Amino acid sequence: MIRLTVLYNLRPDVDEKEFLEWRLTEHQKSNSSMPGVVHTDFAQNNLAWPPNTKPKYRFMTTAEWQNMGEFEEVFYDPTFQEELQNGVEKTLSDYVFLIGDVLISSGSTD
Repeated sequence: MIRLTVLYNLRPDVDEKEFLEWRLTEHQKSNSSMPGVVHTDFAQNNLAWPPNTKPKYRFMTTAEWQNMGEFEEVFYDPTFQEELQNGVEKTLSDYVFLIGDVLISSGSTD
């Protein structure tokens, strides 16, 4: 399993409320419909550890693919890269994109 984790803050000129309205609807639908994506989520980081530590990143997005080939086909597509770069430049600051190879995972016990 390949997990893309994006940690980020918003640029100072981006309205957080408007961003969340877009991110929780249109953009979540877009992320979840990318070819090969088996899971994606979005989190707002409100707390950090140790106590009284401010989170370095306000938001976190993850998306998962079954294998590196499927991930690379989508993520490194020139059209996707152009759209991603444009979105990042307009919206994000202090961001990092991490590409992880999940070595072990456990499912929910629901």
